[in-house]
Amino acid sequence: MRASWSFGLLLLTACGDTPVSPPDAGGATGDPPALAFAARFEDATAASGVDFVHHTGGFGEKWLPETMGAGACLFDADGDDVLDLFLVDSGAWPAGAARSQMPPPGVCRLFRGRGDGTFEDVTDRTGTGLAVYGMGVIAADHDGDGDEDLYVTTLEDDLLLQNDGGVFRDVAARAGVGRGRWNEADGPRPEWTTAALWFDADRDDHLDLFVGGYVRWTPEREIFTSLDGVTKAFTTPERYTGLPSRLYLGNGDGTYEEVPLGVGSEAGKVLGATLWDFDGDGALEVAAANDTRPNFLFANRGGGRFEEIGEQAGLAYDPNGRARAGMGIDVAEPGGASAMVAIGNFAGEPLSLYERLPDGGFRHRAAHSGLQVPTSLPLTFGLAFLDIDLDGWLDLVVVNGHIEPEIARLRSGESHAQGALLFRGRPDGRFEDVTASAGADFARPRVGRGLAWGDLDGDGDLDLVLTQNGASAVVLLNRLQDEAPRHWLRIALRQPGGNRAAIGARIELESGGRLQVRTVRTGSSYLSQGELTVTFGLGELDVVEVVRVRWPDGTRSEHAVEAVDRTLVLSRP
Repeated sequence: MRASWSFGLLLLTACGDTPVSPPDAGGATGDPPALAFAARFEDATAASGVDFVHHTGGFGEKWLPETMGAGACLFDADGDDVLDLFLVDSGAWPAGAARSQMPPPGVCRLFRGRGDGTFEDVTDRTGTGLAVYGMGVIAADHDGDGDEDLYVTTLEDDLLLQNDGGVFRDVAARAGVGRGRWNEADGPRPEWTTAALWFDADRDDHLDLFVGGYVRWTPEREIFTSLDGVTKAFTTPERYTGLPSRLYLGNGDGTYEEVPLGVGSEAGKVLGATLWDFDGDGALEVAAANDTRPNFLFANRGGGRFEEIGEQAGLAYDPNGRARAGMGIDVAEPGGASAMVAIGNFAGEPLSLYERLPDGGFRHRAAHSGLQVPTSLPLTFGLAFLDIDLDGWLDLVVVNGHIEPEIARLRSGESHAQGALLFRGRPDGRFEDVTASAGADFARPRVGRGLAWGDLDGDGDLDLVLTQNGASAVVLLNRLQDEAPRHWLRIALRQPGGNRAAIGARIELESGGRLQVRTVRTGSSYLSQGELTVTFGLGELDVVEVVRVRWPDGTRSEHAVEAVDRTLVLSRP
């Protein structure tokens, strides 16, 4: 988030991509998609049973954390192969900040999915109703016992909610994670953490944990900022010292050991993090979006060692060499060719889109892809590459919302609540704005933050959960199959050992002579996570030639597909 707040809409000619040759999608044709866009979202929140309102803890002082939360996670809490929903709440300020005028905090909540798009609140009987000042959440089976656990980032000590038969308990202290390392004269202090990732960093078959640090903030350190010279506004992070990100290597027994990431404590202010094997060696790298600081790319050097190479790789800055205010992040391979990294930024800063080149560097592609102009005004938090219309090409969902409730009074053309955007992926590497076709419920202005995705009603297409800052979570069901049925294949991976969901596996699908690629990942978006099962759209094709899997240990397997429109569970040979 920008500190000065003095800029308006940036001149597009000044912040655009470096001129490049005509569109190139790594071998894809330049033809438009053969199928008409037919996805339409319906706000099913009331009917779904998801009754959740995010609490900011605000009491008139406009402390920085109030405007940042919070996240959502779609995962299988009870092992019934149906998605459940965990929603992070905030509002529980540090004990030393207690004041009589503060409102009571809310609690995090868990909703059990029924598989038909509806949910039951099971918070009370699962031990998940915790009052914390929460930020983000990820899910994975961290201890290898067959059920998915949760890691919740917070303003104070993080939570590792270990799942034992559907009941969760915080084991962060015992596991050696989640404790503050901010040493001052009065001793260690908790750290404000945001994005997190579970993955096998050192390829030893045990899950490791990356945790992004934001800024050094306490109520005593809150800085006064004003947009009109009189009234306090939300202060932005440029005025605070950054916190280090941390890497914890799993020991295989549910405990962790912290190892250095090689980045100074003031180098970054992470809000989003994502995983990808950029160099094709089978080891996952971490890309992280920093708020007003250069973005990170942690190259995996093996054995749990990482090197931060964001600047030399060309991922750190915008086309003018400036660090943007990065929020959410995602990465994908549209068309099965070059990896593309998307980062949501502050109002007045277009969405960043970086394409990986054969030499390992990145080039800017937002203007070239058609994303720069429509994303220049909104303030973007959650975002994800998803095949929303199941036509075989990845689309881009973007969730927006400002941080300042009074921005409409102070800045012409800006608003606190903002509509989400949907860009349809094309074979020529460009993205087409199809927001108007996605339905009024999709584009309704909201103070958007987190974005999670998964098939909530069992019809094969991807539904969405959006979180709002200080307002209700929103369940958006995708009615594509009612409008224009499309074929699909969903794939879930299973393997023995400590990485049971095969996080880090690369899945390739060939159908109709086209290649699609997915990677099983935690995290991405903004403070949120979608389901680990991956979805491939097939359009009108009902035949898949082959599915290939490169498993996390390097093992490769090929699988015949006898029928589509189903979920295929594949096990490592």
